[in-house]
Amino acid sequence: MLTRRTFAAALIAALVVPTLAAAQATTPSAATIERQLEAAPRVKLRPNQRVTIREFKRRPDLRRMARSIDIQSINFAFGSAAISESQYGKIENIADALRRILRRDRGARVLIEGHTDAVGSFQSNQILSEQRAASLKRTLVREFGVPGYALETVGYGEEFLLVQTQNENWRNRRVTLRRFDDFIR
Repeated sequence: MLTRRTFAAALIAALVVPTLAAAQATTPSAATIERQLEAAPRVKLRPNQRVTIREFKRRPDLRRMARSIDIQSINFAFGSAAISESQYGKIENIADALRRILRRDRGARVLIEGHTDAVGSFQSNQILSEQRAASLKRTLVREFGVPGYALETVGYGEEFLLVQTQNENWRNRRVTLRRFDDFIR
């Protein structure tokens, strides 16, 4: 029985690990990113309901209403915010989408949200998520020519987990692009 369990575990690992790796490596196309960020707003705020960018960052209710897309495929080294050149192909999709949106609407604004999993302290995850969001912005601006004025960053650490676990989970280590120009004054 032990050998059957060992064989079954090995078989499951052989099937699950490549699927996990493929899921992590999948980056939405530029067209998909563009479509998500250009979709009709879920809510149209009246001018007197609009908020500052600072308030927008602090209000999950407003952020949930904004057009957004999670990008789970940018791989950071453990505990690092550095983006290696091997990730530039993925980031190019984001940059292409943002540049096309900005050509049509110079007033478009996108918030880059950094997220982590729950491994480590709350404070270290908060700092790491802020650094990762800033690193993506820096790469988009310096390497791909996306105008810096159109991008804001914020880190949420482990605050908004997609998968509720205290263990490591790659789906929680992500950036979210969120269009916020419909919500600010």
